[in-house]
Amino acid sequence: MPEIEIVTEVAGRVCTLAVQAGARVGKGDDIVVVEAMKMEIPAASQAAGIVKSILVKVDDMVSEGQAVAVIET
Repeated sequence: MPEIEIVTEVAGRVCTLAVQAGARVGKGDDIVVVEAMKMEIPAASQAAGIVKSILVKVDDMVSEGQAVAVIET
C-alpha cells in the first residue's frame, strides 16, 4: 500500500495527538496539533487511510516541514 507522510506547517511544540497508530482517518482529519506562538495549528491527513505510525510525542519540539506521522492509503 502507498504511504504518505504528514508534516507540520510550523515549528513548535506538539500539544495534542488526535489519533493513535492503527486508527482509520479521512482526508482532512487532524493527526497532531502543534502549538506555535500561542496558536494551535493542526497537521491534517491529505488522504483517507490508516495511521501506520505516529513519529512524535506530546511536548516534542518539531520543525517546519517535519514528518509527524505516516498514513497508509
